[in-house]
Amino acid sequence: MKPHFHKVPITLENSFSIRHDIAPNFGTLWHYHPELELHCTIKGEGVKFIGDNVSNFSGGDIILLGENLPHTWHCKEEYFQDQSGLEAEALVLHFHPYCLGKDFINLPELYLIPKLFEKAKKGLAIQGESKSKIASLLRQLSESKHLDRILHFIAILKILSEADTETIAPAYALHQPSNANEMVRLERIFTYVLSNYKKDVSLEEVASLANMGVTSFCRYFKGMTHKTFSEFLVEVRISNVCRALVENRLPTEVICFECGFNNVSNFYRHFKKVTGMTPFEYKKKYLEGYRLRAKEVQV
Repeated sequence: MKPHFHKVPITLENSFSIRHDIAPNFGTLWHYHPELELHCTIKGEGVKFIGDNVSNFSGGDIILLGENLPHTWHCKEEYFQDQSGLEAEALVLHFHPYCLGKDFINLPELYLIPKLFEKAKKGLAIQGESKSKIASLLRQLSESKHLDRILHFIAILKILSEADTETIAPAYALHQPSNANEMVRLERIFTYVLSNYKKDVSLEEVASLANMGVTSFCRYFKGMTHKTFSEFLVEVRISNVCRALVENRLPTEVICFECGFNNVSNFYRHFKKVTGMTPFEYKKKYLEGYRLRAKEVQV
């Protein structure tokens, strides 16, 4: 879907922006900006959309986004309910690639940094021990002033350039930005799907939200997202299945129906296609990792 341009507030007194967000949720705005973004989730769960990728997020995730890569972090439905008591928290760093000057970034000693920025154009999930180090430095950066800000910022870039990473959206290509009316329409579709993926969602329903016929809507959605609406809906459901598997509270077949699939064999086929694994393989691979991650990045 075409994203909304977002103006990141960076004052004349600063070379980059660091925020510590604490709110009921992270909002729903699908957006992009010319600054790179380092997003450290401290608390919160949901589905993140980065380029054409749909996947889960939770506390401990650290993501580096390149210039103009569209994204949003959409918390679980419970985070949008009044008086839920839930809270989302993140440290978010925005910076231009040349915020410290072109001469600085082109120094031979910093040759890894331009390579990092190039890889970040497809989105990078930070892995391993680097996450806790980066989270700690982001916390220090958010509380520092003057020269200490620059020192912490450079330290973060160093760790990022040497960290193990996983590319998030390897095939994504940004289209032209949308106008305001189109943005409203896409957000309406986006929110509806995330609120109703457990039910049968018909093309007629969603097309009516976009004020289109089914044929026109299918063509429109494919042009905006590089995938069919059916593929998009399956990915949202599979993302929620993955979270439920890791939570380890229900049998896989029950999770299948809880997340909107009405046929077990189709569910297994879709899961393998999206994740490259069976549900059992996914659970075995990630369950221990999620338990360990809960202990990380409690900064």
